[in-house]
Amino acid sequence: MTTAPAAPASWSPILAGEDAQRAAAAVTAVAEALGHAPLPAGKARSPLSSGDAGIALLFAYLDRARPGQGYGEIALERLERAIDAMAASALDPGLFAGFTGVAWADEHLRGGSERSEDSEGSEGSAHSEGSGGSGSDNPAEVPEEDDPNAEIDAALLTHLRRSPWPYQYDLTSGLVGYGVYALERLPRPAAVECLELLVERLAELAQPRPGGLGWHTPLDLVPEPNKPWFPKGLDYVGLAHGTPGVIALLARIVASGVAAERARPLLAGAVSWLLTLKLPVGKVSVFPYAVGEDVKLRPARTAWCYGDAGIALALLAAGRAAGEPAWEHEALTLARTIARRPAESCGVADAGLCHGAGGLAHLLNRLYHATGDPEVLAAARAWFGRALEYWEPGRGIGGFLAYSPPEDDFDELIWQDDPGFLIGSTGMALALLAAISAVEPAWDRVLLISPLPAAGGG
Repeated sequence: MTTAPAAPASWSPILAGEDAQRAAAAVTAVAEALGHAPLPAGKARSPLSSGDAGIALLFAYLDRARPGQGYGEIALERLERAIDAMAASALDPGLFAGFTGVAWADEHLRGGSERSEDSEGSEGSAHSEGSGGSGSDNPAEVPEEDDPNAEIDAALLTHLRRSPWPYQYDLTSGLVGYGVYALERLPRPAAVECLELLVERLAELAQPRPGGLGWHTPLDLVPEPNKPWFPKGLDYVGLAHGTPGVIALLARIVASGVAAERARPLLAGAVSWLLTLKLPVGKVSVFPYAVGEDVKLRPARTAWCYGDAGIALALLAAGRAAGEPAWEHEALTLARTIARRPAESCGVADAGLCHGAGGLAHLLNRLYHATGDPEVLAAARAWFGRALEYWEPGRGIGGFLAYSPPEDDFDELIWQDDPGFLIGSTGMALALLAAISAVEPAWDRVLLISPLPAAGGG
């Protein structure tokens, strides 16, 4: 078994010279374009993925990397806009389009980011005096009456007591996403109870699969445009919507010590089954997009939402949480495979976090910082270079356009302005900022890609 190089001791920039200057200019252009500007119509409906809560993350991290320029005040303004919009509308609980996403951003930026679920260190903190932080180093000491998210906890606990679970289980809108919020809230008792209930719901939904366990999306929960392709439902094989997201969450639950005994066998079963799904050698990707009865196997693009990059980080977290070096080896092998993959085979069409060049670059940056592998580092730098090829000053929002469906129409893709975190300019700027600063991007805990420490590490 190949031994991985030593990982960097702390977060450090990976771009230098002209590449770093160009990245810094792009980040500045996005910040200037967003500023105090109102959101385009419709974007406020998804407060974390495309709205004010996601934009608040960018300005809070800019405040840490470039203090004294007023970014903290903009972060607070954006966060308060998101909270006000949440209070005025009937959002569902989903992480990226619902109220737990707003509450996660509030917790992360107002004090909870000084603590992580795995003691990663304080470099990822977005808290600063200029960004409205509470100053509390221990969230458990915040009086309940002063806790702005206590009502969110209560609503989520009521929701999670529903059994059998009839809703989505995934990261973007279901159980896994609720777990991301609850992890950010630890060690509060309500967060502990949320995680315990989440593990129970995931255990109820787990289905036996050859060699392990998987999580199925039934036809009634498949998005309407995709129903003809999957008449019997499917098992997604991507971090955003499938079993790899469950793996990434269970790894962090095991590491937290909450419901670990119940979560550990679910984690083992999920990883065991996932590793049986590899496509034949020579295919465009190692893992498919989805599997299931009457589901045609097809390679996945190389991305966070689906594909090998997100899966590599899920396997890395699983190996470290469970003390399974073989799973870590699978993750590193997969990362090196991605690093060697020709760019034209990766399915990248724009720059965004979810499935674009900037997102792939950031995931490789994470994998490099977790493993120290020089091949992965070179690939991260190359993908940041490709992401910057999409930067056209004077166009879009800060020079970036998203290649995505128009509002309420999924039959075509067009180039359009998108301020958002997942697909748009905000996420691109955050990824670039992480490549040129020494501020660890703990914001990516919401994507379940911040790795756990290596065995024996801090």
